[in-house]
Amino acid sequence: QVQLVESGGGLVQAGGSLRLSCAISGRTGSTYVIGWFRQAPGKEREFVAAISPSGSMTNYADSVKGRFTISRDKFKNTITLQMNSLKPEDTAVYYCAAGQNWSTRPSRYDYYGQGTQVTVSS
Repeated sequence: QVQLVESGGGLVQAGGSLRLSCAISGRTGSTYVIGWFRQAPGKEREFVAAISPSGSMTNYADSVKGRFTISRDKFKNTITLQMNSLKPEDTAVYYCAAGQNWSTRPSRYDYYGQGTQVTVSS
């Protein structure tokens, strides 16, 4: 069993930055692919970024490439999503998720956190 807890969401103006954190607990947490997903009201959950267990591989959605950076602190078992140059369309609830597969599909991830709200004002 893996538990995930997100933090760091909030309200920011367009062009600003936020840093989201995902704390992972559970004995095998460090062996999972970790992904960030987001869901805006009335929309489906969508892939944002993912990082491999070793941290050597990352993947980003085209919509955030060059603005968001995902990183992994293996000693603290924490995943960080640094979000820069935020746009109003980035507004959503952001979730971190753990899975055994290298995938952009939400259904391929086994565990999700409770989510954290990110609101970007124009």
